[in-house]
Amino acid sequence: MIRESLPDLADPELVDCVAEKAARAATLLRNIARDYSPVVFANSLGAEDMVLTDLIWREEINIAIFSLDTGRLPIETYELMHQAEQHYGRKLEIYFPRHEAVEAYSRTHGSHGFYDSVEARKACCQARKVEPLQRTLAGKGAWVTGLRATQSATRGKLKVISHDAANNLIKASPLTDWSEAEVWVYLRANQVPYNRLHDRNYPSIGCAPCTRAVGPGEDVRAGRWWWETPETKECGLHLVDGRLQRTFKQVAEA
Repeated sequence: MIRESLPDLADPELVDCVAEKAARAATLLRNIARDYSPVVFANSLGAEDMVLTDLIWREEINIAIFSLDTGRLPIETYELMHQAEQHYGRKLEIYFPRHEAVEAYSRTHGSHGFYDSVEARKACCQARKVEPLQRTLAGKGAWVTGLRATQSATRGKLKVISHDAANNLIKASPLTDWSEAEVWVYLRANQVPYNRLHDRNYPSIGCAPCTRAVGPGEDVRAGRWWWETPETKECGLHLVDGRLQRTFKQVAEA
């Protein structure tokens, strides 16, 4: 988020809209926790995920929060992990990649082979992110994400509630219809800790070697895997092909 474009908290209509959306998101989270237990939230520690962290921990919703430590995260992300735990008096569950998989990747592709091709980059994501996520989601009824539909070209078909065929469970994205401005209104109004890289024009933050700042007018995901085309900019955690977006019961209205 570029600091000069931060939304104005003095705009009562925007603040009221965010409050209403937050209340709906909290209701959705409670219903998911009730209907699909055990439920987990995959917290990547971006701005959207800190909104959900605040809702889950402040409202004491029965959803466990975990993060994936890929071993290549920016120092600012580790600092936020510590800050969030101090702020809420709670502990994140941290999961790591299997060292055998990372070692095998490095032997085949080298430490920075992800720059060489989309296939090599996705292989790195598979070892460092996808496999640990699949291991973490095993036996769960649902998982929560901070995805928004307007974040990238690959997320236009995003649904609030869908079936994650890859992991065989429910996937919920309570912030699907939120704008970036609404995310920042919530963070500022509720004094939620966030990654300080956002103040340096990093709207989307992943592993350090694969993330850069964006310039004025660039897409919010332009800094992720910037050497690739927009259509390939997913790591494999989120499959959004329309064939996999089977809508389940509308728990948001239950």
